[in-house]
Parts: sequence; structure tokens; C-alpha cells
Amino acid sequence: MSTENRYDQTPLAREIAELARRRGALAAESVPLPDRTRIFTVANQKGGVGKTTSTVNLAAALARSGARVLVIDLDPQGNASTALGVDHRAETPSVYDVLINDVSMAEVVQHSPESEGLDCIPATIHLAGAEIELVSLVAREQRLRGALQQFLGEQSYHYVFIDCPPSLGLLTINAFVAAREVLIPIQCEYYALEGLSQLLNNIKLIERHLNPDLAVSTILLTMYDSRTNLANQVVDEVREHFPAETLRALIPRSVRISEAPSYGQSVISYDGNSPGSLSYREAASEIARRGERPRTNVAVQN
Repeated sequence: MSTENRYDQTPLAREIAELARRRGALAAESVPLPDRTRIFTVANQKGGVGKTTSTVNLAAALARSGARVLVIDLDPQGNASTALGVDHRAETPSVYDVLINDVSMAEVVQHSPESEGLDCIPATIHLAGAEIELVSLVAREQRLRGALQQFLGEQSYHYVFIDCPPSLGLLTINAFVAAREVLIPIQCEYYALEGLSQLLNNIKLIERHLNPDLAVSTILLTMYDSRTNLANQVVDEVREHFPAETLRALIPRSVRISEAPSYGQSVISYDGNSPGSLSYREAASEIARRGERPRTNVAVQN
């Protein structure tokens, strides 16, 4: 075997060739746009699973493909707002004013510098007290849905992503009531399915009593490390339990993905040719191609 052929067979050469193949496939693909607005709540009661990261990067990837996308930051930490480069200082009009003070979304929405078609309704520190303030309000579970329906009657979006806090309080319930689809990020680590059964039961309760249109449509596997047997076991287990909902795209552990928010960017704009960026673009394309899926009874095995 020649020296050149030996170099072609090295792990690094194969990785570079695979990245080039994926970039070419994405460049050649035309991502379809939905006929009506698809509204996703991105939720997982377990923290640290890549929920906000997935919200931001899927939104950015879809916007780059030509869609008009709205991100609603419903997490008091405001990390999605930071990553999308929008102002969310305490005095900034935000989703808190929409929920508590009946301010219209049109008055608080901001354009993200990420992409021409990407907007964000930011979260500020005031949202931390909204759980308590919502308790005494009329139709407390319906406030986000009412405001969003009014806004979508005025503005046209292909996708809406609602980023939730990692808990099941009134903020998350508002997100479930406002959406038609639930996207659940699951990390490829030990105890990946821990708490998922309870989350699915809670979603079923919301569907039964508050939002009959709600369905778990998408499961995204994050923090994947192909070098470990554990990550591959988790992938197999999740796909076995949720064959119809789980995306084929896998989001890898990536320094670039972790770095991007500190620059007020998604990884799509921070390093568009990185494996993490390509993976989120592939996941976004898969979501778009699958379309809004019919409601199914999703259950997890204990």
C-alpha cells in the first residue's frame, strides 16, 4: 500500500472525508417549509440535557434554511436570549410582561442578529417571580397561548420554539398549553431515561385536561460520544422505546457547541463547519422533512 493510501485510511482522514460528505449533502438539500406554524415546547424536567442549546441551534438552523422562526425564552435564567444575542436586562420588555401584564408579544419581540428570519421574545430576571404571580391570575395556564395566538394572527412564522425551565411549574404548563408538539432532548449518559416516565405522564395530563392537540413528536439525542459503549447503549435503548419519535441525527459532545453562547451566538454561526453545527443542521432538516406528526400514545418502559 502506498504512503498516500495509508494516509487516506487514517481515522483523521476518514473523519475529514465524512464531514465533507455531510456538508455537501446539506448544501444540496432543499428544506421544506410547513403549511402552517409548527409550535414546539422544548422540555425535560432533568437539567443539563442540552435543552436550551438545542432550542437555539435548531431555531438558528431552520432560520438559515429560509424559515421564519420565533424563540420564546420561558426560562428565568435567560440563556436562550443570551445565545441569540438579544437584550434581556432587567428593564427590557420581556415575556414576563406578556404573561403578567397583558403586554402584546409585538411590543416585546426582538430580532436576533443570528439570522434574518429569527426573532426572540426574551426572558428577564423578573420571570423568576412569575410562578407565584400567575397563581392568582384568571386563566393562568392559558396566558401564553392567548398571547401567542394573537401574535401569530399578526405575524407569520413557520416555527415557534418555547424554551422551558427544568421543572414542571406554571411556566412550563403555559408552554405545554401553547404548543402542539413537544421536543424532548435526552443526553446519551447514565440515567438518560430517569424521570422521563413522569414527564410523559405530565404531558398526558396536560393533553387530557388543557390541550388535546399536544403530542410528543420529537426526541433528540444529545451529548453523544461514539467512543463510549454507554452512549451507544443509550441510543439503542431510546430508539427501541421511541422508534417513531427519535431523530436519526445525533448531537455530539462538542467544545464548539459549549463555547458559542458565551459569544452570543449559536454554533451554527459560531463555527458553521464544526461537527456540532452540522449535526444540528441535520436534525433541523430531519424535523422539517418529517413534518408535523400525528398524535400517538407515547409510553416509556420502566
